[in-house]
Order: sequence, then C-alpha cells, then structure tokens
Amino acid sequence: MANFGKLFIVPTPIGNLEDITLRAIRTLNEVDLIAAEDTRHSQKLMQHFDISTRLISLHDHNEAQRATQLIEKLQQGLNIALISDAGTPLISDPGYGFVNQCRANSVDVIPLPGACAAVTALSGAGLATDRFRFEGFLPAKQQAKTQVLESIERETATCVFYESPRRIADTVQAVVDVLGAERKVVVAKELSKTFETFYSGTAGEALEWLHADSNHQRGEFVLMIAGHKSDVNDIPEEALKLLKLLMAELPPKKAAAIVAQQYGLKKNTLYQIGLEFGS
Repeated sequence: MANFGKLFIVPTPIGNLEDITLRAIRTLNEVDLIAAEDTRHSQKLMQHFDISTRLISLHDHNEAQRATQLIEKLQQGLNIALISDAGTPLISDPGYGFVNQCRANSVDVIPLPGACAAVTALSGAGLATDRFRFEGFLPAKQQAKTQVLESIERETATCVFYESPRRIADTVQAVVDVLGAERKVVVAKELSKTFETFYSGTAGEALEWLHADSNHQRGEFVLMIAGHKSDVNDIPEEALKLLKLLMAELPPKKAAAIVAQQYGLKKNTLYQIGLEFGS
C-alpha cells in the first residue's frame, strides 16, 4: 500500500481561465495521467496552460469499467488527476463511483479547492447562506420536476439548482406553479464569463425577465430559491395553545424548546411568538 499512487481531485475554471489555481496547474503537470469527463474539451485547457500529461476519458457511460482500470494503475504507483469539463469534479458530474472505489481500496484521495458554480453563485446572490441545499439539475420530465419542487416547499434553507438554457424558462414556470409567483429567487448565468448576470426578484418577475429577451435564456444557469419563511399562521393551533400554557409556568426558551420538540417546529420561531404573547 505504501507504493500506491494518489488520486487528485482537481477543479478547473467554469468560464474564466484565470480562475485555475497555481496548485491545480502544478498537479496536472506532475501526475502521470489525467482522467477527464471529455478529453476533447479538456484538451483546450491543457493546450492553454502547456500541460502535456496524457488524458483518458472517464464519464457517465464508462465510469464503472474505467474506474477498475484506473485503480489498477494507482495500485501500481501512478498518480492520477480527476477533472470534469468545468468546476469541481463530482458536483453534478461523474466521479463518485471512482472516488468511492479508491477509498475502498485504500488509495489516498486528495481534493484541491477551486471553482464551483454553486458556491460562486451563492456568494453573490444575496440570499441566506448559513444553510443551503444543493440539488444539482432538476429532472427534465414535468411530473418529476414538480415532485422535487413540492419536496422543498417548506424547506427553510436556500435551495440551489443547475439548469440548462433550453429548460430554464420551463423550470422557473414550474417554480411559479408549485411554490408561488412571490417566492424569492435569484437566477445567475454565465458565471465568471463576459456576460455574467444575476437577476434577483420574485419567481414571477424572473419568469417575465427570461421571456423579455431571448438572450436572457442563453448560457449556463444556477437557480437559487429562497427558503420558506414561517409565520404564526404556519404554527398549528394546538402548538400555540401548548406554548401559552407552558409560558405561564416556564421560562420562554424552555417552553419554546418543549413545543418545538413535540411538534417538530423551529425553537427560535416559537420563542419569538412566545415573547409576543407576553408583550
């Protein structure tokens, strides 16, 4: 095992070539082999940075077979880098099965930090980022898409999706239909590229913006949906009654904690409601 090679997870730029790190360039030059999602696409990046390391394909259709071959090479002492077409490998891209097998076979996996469209979009969106839920691409079929959106209807964390230009308008329409036209969203497109754009507004407004100009539907998209906001009307009446009873005997925080546990609600929301009872 001491002579095993290492697998390096190497992020590549999502648009602007200057976003590649010095460590990524050095790693791609030093490894014995680069496993790429699309070798023809990645060859352009290699040529730009004068990297001559041999490329081999690893994508959705050959990952199971190719992973076995690459693990054999790692066990022979070769170092391998894994890259995707853009951004951080495995984030809505192939590679999970390969990395999982490397771990199972005691091969060291070394992830490099770098570009990721989801994180880049979140950092500039102006939505809450203390908690977020990344869902990748929504299903193409309408029924399945609706089911996913229904599952996040009461999700309080910001939800992040990737979307393609041909489906972005239909997806935002589905958000309007399922979550309501007033749900806050941010549409980010062409991140790090010349025509990078952020549109912030309600789902209804975003849909109008997308249809206002065909150029607004071009590019690669990150769609971010603000979390559900609870108010007193969302709290079951039984929970409010229990909160009032407990508030008469216990400190507000303790009363809120008990009711939150009993009904699966947020303690801080109940605490604020409890304070209003006493005002």
